[in-house]
Amino acid sequence: MSRVVVVTGAAKGLGYAFSERFAGEGCRVALLDIDQELVERSAQALQDAGADVIGLKCDVSDICDIDTAVSAVAAHFDGINVLVNNAGIVFTTPIEDVTGEEWDRVLAVNLKSMFFMVQKTLPYLKVANAPRIINISSQAGRAGGYDAGISYSASKGGVIAMSKGLARQLAQFGITVNTVCPGSVLSDIFRHWSDEKKEAIIRRNPFGRLGEPEEIASAVCYLASEEAAYITGMTMDVNGGSYMG
Repeated sequence: MSRVVVVTGAAKGLGYAFSERFAGEGCRVALLDIDQELVERSAQALQDAGADVIGLKCDVSDICDIDTAVSAVAAHFDGINVLVNNAGIVFTTPIEDVTGEEWDRVLAVNLKSMFFMVQKTLPYLKVANAPRIINISSQAGRAGGYDAGISYSASKGGVIAMSKGLARQLAQFGITVNTVCPGSVLSDIFRHWSDEKKEAIIRRNPFGRLGEPEEIASAVCYLASEEAAYITGMTMDVNGGSYMG
C-alpha cells in the first residue's frame, strides 16, 4: 500500500508543490490549510489528475484543530507515514513597530504548530513503515532575513533547533526528523514585490535567479523517501548558494 503524507499549508505555493510531487510519486496525500475553499479546490485538482488525496481545513495555530485534522487523516487513510510541516506566515514589520499580538501569531503558526503537528501524528508515525518528519524552515532562520520580519527569522531559527531535538528523541522509534531551508523562491508573493526589491534578492544569489517550488519539493521528497533512512537531524539548504553554512 502506498505511503500516506500529510502536508500543512498545502493549498498553494510550496505546500501545493510538495503535495503534487508526492501524489505524482504514488503517495496518498492529505492537504491541510486554513483556507477551506482553496484547499478543497487544490485537492480536487490533484484528484482530477488521478491522485488519491484529500483536502482538509486546519488552523495549525489551534491545537484542537490539529488533533481533529490528524485524526481524520489517519482514519481516512488508515495511518500516516510522513509529516511535512510547511505552514507559515511572514510579516515585514519594522522592529520598532512589532506588536505582541503579531509576534505571538507568527510564533504560533510557524513554530508552535510544528511541534503539535508532530505530537498529534506521533502515535501513527511510531507504527508506520519508514516514518519521516520534514520541517520547513528558511534561509532567514539560518542567517537572518534581509526582508522578513524579526519574528519570522526567530520562528524559523526555532524550527531548526526544535528539529534537532526531535531527531535525537525520536530516533529510537526509527523516525527521522530533518529540516529544509529554502532560499527565495518564485512565488505569488514575489510577483507582487517592487522591481527594485526583486533585483536586490536576485543579485544576492550566485546563480542569479530564484528557486523554483519544484526544486524545493525534490529535496523534501528525498528526505521523505525510504532511501533516506540514515539521515536525521540534518538542516538542508536549498538556496542556490545564497547562504553557505
